[in-house]
Amino acid sequence: MLNNRQREFLKKMAHPLKPVFQVGKAGLHEQVFNELDAVLEKRELIKVSLLQNTFEDAGEAGKRIAEETHAELVQIIGHTLVLYRESKEHKRIECPKG
Repeated sequence: MLNNRQREFLKKMAHPLKPVFQVGKAGLHEQVFNELDAVLEKRELIKVSLLQNTFEDAGEAGKRIAEETHAELVQIIGHTLVLYRESKEHKRIECPKG
């Protein structure tokens, strides 16, 4: 669970990032979760864009993705989700403590 200081730190780091994943009208399914899992392991902090033709609600999609990938939902901005999960093998981001 992220505290406010860590969340603000990650928001600042995510600001210049471009979405690396887009969810379209096929919605969320097992293959999407597997790919997101792999990307999170490699990058730790990512943005996911929900396209206009998707039937997914941003809030519910964010919670579901975070649950399935064991990640933290840092922020939702419109149709863009910011997700973070500490990598086991490719650690790049040092979150502030407490």
